[in-house]
Amino acid sequence: MSVIAPAGFEAAGVAAGIKRTGALDLSLVVNRGPSHAAAAVFTSNRAQANPIIWSRQVILDGVVSAIVLNSGGANCFTGPEGFQVTHRTAEAAASALGVSAGDVLVCSTGLIGDQLDGEVLEEGVLSAANRLGADAAAGADAARAIMTTDTTPKTVVVEGDGWRIGGMAKGAGMLAPGLATMLVVLTTDAVLEASDLDAALRQATRVTFDRLDSDGCMSTNDQVTLLASGASGVVPELAAFTQALTRACEDLATQLQADAEGASHDISIEVLGAATEDDAVEVGRSVARNNLFKAAIFGNDPNWGRVLAAIGTTQAPFDPYLVDVSMNGVRVCHAGRPDRPRDEVDLSPRATHVRIELHAGEASATIRTNDLTHDYVHENSAYAS
Repeated sequence: MSVIAPAGFEAAGVAAGIKRTGALDLSLVVNRGPSHAAAAVFTSNRAQANPIIWSRQVILDGVVSAIVLNSGGANCFTGPEGFQVTHRTAEAAASALGVSAGDVLVCSTGLIGDQLDGEVLEEGVLSAANRLGADAAAGADAARAIMTTDTTPKTVVVEGDGWRIGGMAKGAGMLAPGLATMLVVLTTDAVLEASDLDAALRQATRVTFDRLDSDGCMSTNDQVTLLASGASGVVPELAAFTQALTRACEDLATQLQADAEGASHDISIEVLGAATEDDAVEVGRSVARNNLFKAAIFGNDPNWGRVLAAIGTTQAPFDPYLVDVSMNGVRVCHAGRPDRPRDEVDLSPRATHVRIELHAGEASATIRTNDLTHDYVHENSAYAS
């Protein structure tokens, strides 16, 4: 049921005419209250799309009534006209819903540099507002309408003690910290203040979406939004809510990883024995972004030397000649030397687990990535055409 699983939310997904294929391309999610508390995190890319610039201002007071999301165009590097389209989109939603445009978030995803048609978006918003619903079909349409190169919609529902969290996400490439090229909408009917939502969201994204690094490329349009309706009447403990929110984000991050463009392996790089958590993240990310390592996994080659070469480029404190590396449960390197024979490692399953023991401390972290495939190169070579 996606974002409409919690009480107090309605959604719709329509074909506004942004995509030439006629596919669903505009989503509207509305918080009917009684509360309209919200929080959001955005891409850390300095190059930011017009919807990001708009939404950063909207979220400042922690009050959001609705969010409009379109696929088929990023509305990035489109000049003042592009910002006017974003503003017009918010105004259309505000007029249709009887709310303030300053309480409407806007998200866009698609090709950078293409100008969106403001009239098409406005008509799409009005169409979506007339089709709002709280049933499974409405949630499914909303999740499909935000897809670009995704092969499947991504949704999640997590049950709390008298309250729920629902969510939907899109993303299949440019998955890197700063959230990935993804749009995520999370909803809850719990009663929470905007400041608590912000704290919970930042903690959840820090250990989930921010550790998904499919190809090392950061988008201009990333946004993760959390809306709370308070319709359950239940005030959860913040720790319990944060834990449930983290589960929801982890589920969606795993779905994003599994749908990465052209990937044939989903790789989890677990780093143990680091001096600090930041060091563990740095080491894991260095491997996740190493094209030689990713190409080896694509070829089912347990080339652990590429792992050591990658982590040797980091600033994390450890002795490279004490490091252990295991692949899918087989320790192929011990103390910087060969251990078990490479042919004992089976890399044919899609799920691939790389375990790196640094022997430098007690901290750990896991980075998620994918292999580098022919299909990935082909799909991204033809994206604009």
